[in-house]
Amino acid sequence: MSLLNVEEITASYGASQALFGVSLTVAPGEVVALMGRNGMGKTTTIRCICRMLPVQSGTIAFDGQVLNRMPSHRAAQLGIGLVPEGRRCFANLTVAENLLAAARSGHWTFDTVSGLFPRLAERRHQSAASLSGGEQQMLAIGRALMTNPRLLILDEATEGLAPIVRQEIWAAVSRLKAETALAILVVDKSLKELRAVADRAVIVQRGEQVWSGAMDALTDDLTDRYLGV
Repeated sequence: MSLLNVEEITASYGASQALFGVSLTVAPGEVVALMGRNGMGKTTTIRCICRMLPVQSGTIAFDGQVLNRMPSHRAAQLGIGLVPEGRRCFANLTVAENLLAAARSGHWTFDTVSGLFPRLAERRHQSAASLSGGEQQMLAIGRALMTNPRLLILDEATEGLAPIVRQEIWAAVSRLKAETALAILVVDKSLKELRAVADRAVIVQRGEQVWSGAMDALTDDLTDRYLGV
């Protein structure tokens, strides 16, 4: 049974409609890729799920609870953890303070997050501002995990990172899939890596859902049509 159910949602920024009936589901232990070219509605969909943008029509439900009118902090308390585009770490806080600021009781603690990203333990006393971009991304993922979510949303988690760091991020996502029951929704442009980790994909174009299906059913023709430059 799905944990997250998004059904035919529409949303606007002022007078400009941004989503035109997007639907997707994510089940516990499943990785779903939300794909599309830049500016096609991926982050807008995530903003709606996380209750940072109102939904005009359609339904967003999490574990059977309708989120449409729920404030963002309440959705987070239900178990939705977001790793936002651009990381947004607390620059003046140390690594340990960033993680502890988000902590809720559960499996994910400083020690378990450090097991996933050992560099965070090495940098625990450094300010977030002093970290490299890749280390800040690890911190952002660790901070989301410290909320002990049931759904983890990764919005462009590898964008702009060095290849070796991207490999570390994807290895961590693979471990989360293999070792936990987390539902994971991931936005990324790295098709090769997505094919290795995602179970299903949903493609949006100009705010509309244009394809969904198993990752191994995503053909070269579809990628050229909807994801190519």
